[in-house]
Amino acid sequence: MSTSETSRFVRLRVEMVLEITDADALSGTALESIAAEYGEPGGESAEERLHAESAVREDGAEALASLIDPFDLVAEVPGVELAQASWTSEIVDYDPEEPDAWDLDEEDEGYGDGDEDDDDVAHNGEEHDDGEQRSSR
Repeated sequence: MSTSETSRFVRLRVEMVLEITDADALSGTALESIAAEYGEPGGESAEERLHAESAVREDGAEALASLIDPFDLVAEVPGVELAQASWTSEIVDYDPEEPDAWDLDEEDEGYGDGDEDDDDVAHNGEEHDDGEQRSSR
């Protein structure tokens, strides 16, 4: 199959496990980002801002998701343009000493099945029924 017969779109999957070493610094930075995004308190999106602030104060995964921007990963890569991005964050049990903590050969159930439902993706900071925080831009 020639290049002209294949899609120009590529799905890049990245999975990371991050350790929150300073929850106050993380939530503080997330709150600063929210303040910059929403402007002065009391505006027309005051309810959204209060919800976002509450979420990042209570949940490190939410604070992290509010700060991560997939565009930053590819902004400097020549010849590509970000068409769509979504990401999730959740608190997980993780032991780096456990041999199976990071099994790269393990198949993720949701990946590669081609049956993904894009209507399931929430806007930045919305919580889904399964409790996971999902973000989309």
